[in-house]
Amino acid sequence: MTVRRPETQRRAASSAGAAGPPRTPDDLPSPLHVEVRGVGKRFGGVAALTNVHLSLERGVVHGLVGENGAGKSTLGRMIAGLIQPDEGTLVVDGQPVHYASPRAALADGITIIAQELLLVPGRTVIENVFLGNSPTRGGVVRTRQLRARYRQLCEQAGFELPAHALVRSLRLADQQKVEILRAIARDSKLIVMDEPTAALSTDQADRLLSIIEGLRDRGTTVVFVSHFLDQVLRVADTVTVLRDGQVVDKVDARTQTADTLVTKMLGRSVTHSFPSRRLVAPAAGAVLSVRGLSRRDAVESVSLDVRAGEIVGVAGLVGAGRSELARLIFGADRRDTGEIYVDGAARRIRSPRDAVRAGIAMLPESRKEQGLLMGASIRRNVSLPHLGKLSRTGVLRLPTERRDVLEITERVGVRGAGIAAPVSALSGGNQQKAMFAKWLVRPPRVLIADEPTRGVDIGAKQTIYQLLADLAADGMAILMISSEIEEVLGLAHRVLVMSGGAVVAEFQGDEMDESAVLQAAFTRGDDST
Repeated sequence: MTVRRPETQRRAASSAGAAGPPRTPDDLPSPLHVEVRGVGKRFGGVAALTNVHLSLERGVVHGLVGENGAGKSTLGRMIAGLIQPDEGTLVVDGQPVHYASPRAALADGITIIAQELLLVPGRTVIENVFLGNSPTRGGVVRTRQLRARYRQLCEQAGFELPAHALVRSLRLADQQKVEILRAIARDSKLIVMDEPTAALSTDQADRLLSIIEGLRDRGTTVVFVSHFLDQVLRVADTVTVLRDGQVVDKVDARTQTADTLVTKMLGRSVTHSFPSRRLVAPAAGAVLSVRGLSRRDAVESVSLDVRAGEIVGVAGLVGAGRSELARLIFGADRRDTGEIYVDGAARRIRSPRDAVRAGIAMLPESRKEQGLLMGASIRRNVSLPHLGKLSRTGVLRLPTERRDVLEITERVGVRGAGIAAPVSALSGGNQQKAMFAKWLVRPPRVLIADEPTRGVDIGAKQTIYQLLADLAADGMAILMISSEIEEVLGLAHRVLVMSGGAVVAEFQGDEMDESAVLQAAFTRGDDST
């Protein structure tokens, strides 16, 4: 992880607001905006927060960091009224409050950009942005004023989103932008941002960080929850570290580095290195072969091979066609042209079921929408693709199912709840591990991993990195898509760069360089962004 040192990273002038020079502690507003006093929260038998005390000063960016399951998202959601504490008190503007819903918190000027998006899929972008906040006259929405305000918001945020597109038609990154626009449109006094940059490109994330700086300099309090420690160090004034549901430290961001924060988060130091890359056997054949794969306006005549024991990384900007390619290979979308081969045999893949039968598994970019049944148990989620093999004469062999699920969840490191608990009770990182477990009960020949560490802390990332390396070492063919170039370069044996739906470059060995990959990603200009 590349992190600018605190003394050199402090805020440049914000393009979203009139940001001045870096402020000293004496310049920071003193009145408390929010106090959390002795708060506790349990989900089933698991304690998410225990006796948490925290003070949030007004007009300051507060970073919340910690491992998955540390309680930071729970704390943010509690402040915004999405969940209620089991014990303790929340104080806002000096007054004890009990928010029964986000609407109650919004009345006090508090809103949230949640990690699990809170949008209305069947409504348009502009309707979601101004939901409950539309300018009206005599009960009639002032359409012209609404459109003008929407254009202004998009210019401020640097986003380009079709106002009248249905939200359900947007990809995850664009849905995230809708959430961000809605929070800004509400002109809130306090905004909780839970992993707001997770689905954004590097340029878009930089733009959002500038917006956060502008909000702070106009007096808005921001609670910034993120696994990207370099981003936290860039924008935060103070950083609160949580571990196992408790506050372990609150520090001045200027005194910290990524390494010191990681040590506080984990209670130990940890290396940022990737597992050693094992060489692919020279005689290893192609397990997955794709020839001329195309889908109109998404993927353009892509051909590639992934050998046994090889990790092939796919890099590119948001909208380059990486996830669309993965969905075509897995049969989630219908291809217009092209052939798919597994172990040299042509396979007719028209659905995910066909792909699974051919030995192909896929981890999608959105675990909530596409990867897991959030209301079902961990046991059911993990065993679901394998019910046929776990059954005899149509009857599920429960002892076998339990044994296999326990074995694989332990192997991938799922922590925080028993296998009978709903998968929604797990932290984001453990949900991600559960998606891995789902496909490894009966290991596939090919694993497509789309953003395998999205929304995952540094400790869980190390676990997933090692898991991918071990799967490749066991002979699995892995096609990995990631927006983090360091991740692609650190894990992959070869890197394919996509732009405008096509593969525009391939790198391996000493050619695998961050600047070269970025340059290739921009080869088709704005239509790749």
